[in-house]
Amino acid sequence: MGRFIQRSPHGLALILLAVIFVSLNVFSNLTLRAARLDLTQNNLFTLSQGTLNILERVEEPVTLKFYYSQDIAADQPKVQIFAQRVRDMLEEMATHAPGLLLLEIIDPEPFSEEEDQAVALGLVARPIQDGDVIYFGLVGTNRVDSLEIIPYFADERQQYLEYDLARLIHNLSQPKKPVLGVISNLPLDTGAGGMMAAMRGQSQPFLIYAELTDRFEVEFIALDTIKIPKRVDVLLLAHPRAPTDSQSYAIDQFVMRGGRVIAFVDPQSEVSLTAGPNGEPLRGYTEQSNLPRLMQQWGVEMDDNIILADRKRAQRVSAGRDARRTLTDYILWMGYGSEEMNADDPVTGNIDRLNLGTVGVLRATPNATTQMVPLLRSSDEAGVMTRDYVLSAPTPDALQRRFVQGEAPYTIAARLSGQVRTAFPDGPPPKTDNKKGERAKARDHLAQNDAANIIVFADTDFFDDRFWVSEQNYLGQRFGVPIADNGKFLLNAVENLMGSDDLISLRGRERVARPFTRVEDLRRAAEKTYLDEEENLIARIEAAQKELDQLERSGATLGDAQAAAKTHRAELLSARKSLRRVQGDLRRDIEVLESWVTWVNIIAVPLLVGLGALGLAYRQRRRRLATQKAGGLIVEKQGAA
Repeated sequence: MGRFIQRSPHGLALILLAVIFVSLNVFSNLTLRAARLDLTQNNLFTLSQGTLNILERVEEPVTLKFYYSQDIAADQPKVQIFAQRVRDMLEEMATHAPGLLLLEIIDPEPFSEEEDQAVALGLVARPIQDGDVIYFGLVGTNRVDSLEIIPYFADERQQYLEYDLARLIHNLSQPKKPVLGVISNLPLDTGAGGMMAAMRGQSQPFLIYAELTDRFEVEFIALDTIKIPKRVDVLLLAHPRAPTDSQSYAIDQFVMRGGRVIAFVDPQSEVSLTAGPNGEPLRGYTEQSNLPRLMQQWGVEMDDNIILADRKRAQRVSAGRDARRTLTDYILWMGYGSEEMNADDPVTGNIDRLNLGTVGVLRATPNATTQMVPLLRSSDEAGVMTRDYVLSAPTPDALQRRFVQGEAPYTIAARLSGQVRTAFPDGPPPKTDNKKGERAKARDHLAQNDAANIIVFADTDFFDDRFWVSEQNYLGQRFGVPIADNGKFLLNAVENLMGSDDLISLRGRERVARPFTRVEDLRRAAEKTYLDEEENLIARIEAAQKELDQLERSGATLGDAQAAAKTHRAELLSARKSLRRVQGDLRRDIEVLESWVTWVNIIAVPLLVGLGALGLAYRQRRRRLATQKAGGLIVEKQGAA
């Protein structure tokens, strides 16, 4: 052996390396099984703190059955990649709740008992070309036979995977869902079809309502109620009709007892005008909602006759018959980003975008006893318009011409906290009995709450599916892919007022489409110039027409009339050329910018990475040569010695 070592020192090194390699593998398998290193940009495989908190609070065993047709999906690479991610995340969650989160991986082969179970539990099968079907869903159960399912992991919701899984576990780990009381004049639970569609089994609830029912026990409060039930944890007022004294008193006393309220009011609710089955709004609709008596005591007010307009955050809509433009800014519909959110509040701290329409303005009332903290404000290029003018149906361009910037930013949503006094200082109003003959009791009357917590939002189009979600129907499974964070905001608000912020942190990992702000700035500036040019064109046409009319009234000769007409046509052609130039400059600026971005992404970045790698290799080579030279000098000196 000694001779072998003397003759083959490199062989010994190889043997030692093999021993070390095997030892490290054995050691890592025994001690580092749970260790993870996530190098992805968005930490796709790292559980957020909110998920860890939810897993820590699991007290009773929760069983998760992951049904995945692994063999059948072998030739479906996209499904395979997503399924591996789902499995990895489920296994990661199971390691953080050992013995409490029980994971079963099931491959439901065709015509097997497992397939029958999958069908019975409500999982959806996706057919493929050769006649087979793929099961790719999750079933969760607990010890009290509660059932939560994800029928099929749709590819469109990949970015919401952690939230969907954590919400399912959270729902199963709670013995009882918190109760959300709702007072609303919107068909949240039936959709535009109303009760008639619900009776036929054809109702399409608002997707934001489906989110609420998945997370909470939703209880609608009767119009003639004299008291909000004690089991209600948070009260949602979503575009309520003008409340009676009885209902106002019930809401007032709910706040006095320490109840939390989220109120959505609106000077002009477009979602309430959504056409039903007969092509008209549902019976009993109301275009406006406000709670002046209650909100006055809460320390906030909204003027019914004022609607916000925001030039900087306007949404793009069809330009109608204008062939020169396909889209234009509609300054009454806004898309607000994180710049307008209160980053310090847990409700808005993770909101990327909210889409709103015909929004009101909130202001603190004089002598308010509460502290008003804005959650959402307009941009610094906003103004207000009268409701009467908005109802006259002006065109988007007419709105922009009439726009005058005001004292922006304006408050759209706010949190009110602190001391609130009752709106009924003399006790229950005289008539507070309902159909059951129940009456509010004076001895139960409360006059003040020193720790109120209320959120008020001056818009109800916020709830409209068209504003915030792209509805998808995949294999009979209805789900929404958010294009804005309206649903996230509402869930954040309810959970925050109920005292739970864990799922809020998970929703913060979601990402909606981020606008190309530089292109938007270029487009907005060019369109403003375009509108100015168009206004000048109209003024020049009117001036030329007046001159023609004067010539006709003054009895001008035919030659004079022809000369004036020629001048008019020249003016018209000149103005139209200016319009085309503005549009051409707009397209040219955007194309140049897009070309630069494309060049940077396709050529410049890889080139920089390549140059960096070459530079690093060159540096390492120089160091190696320098080391070798230094070694050579030492050998020479030793030889000389």
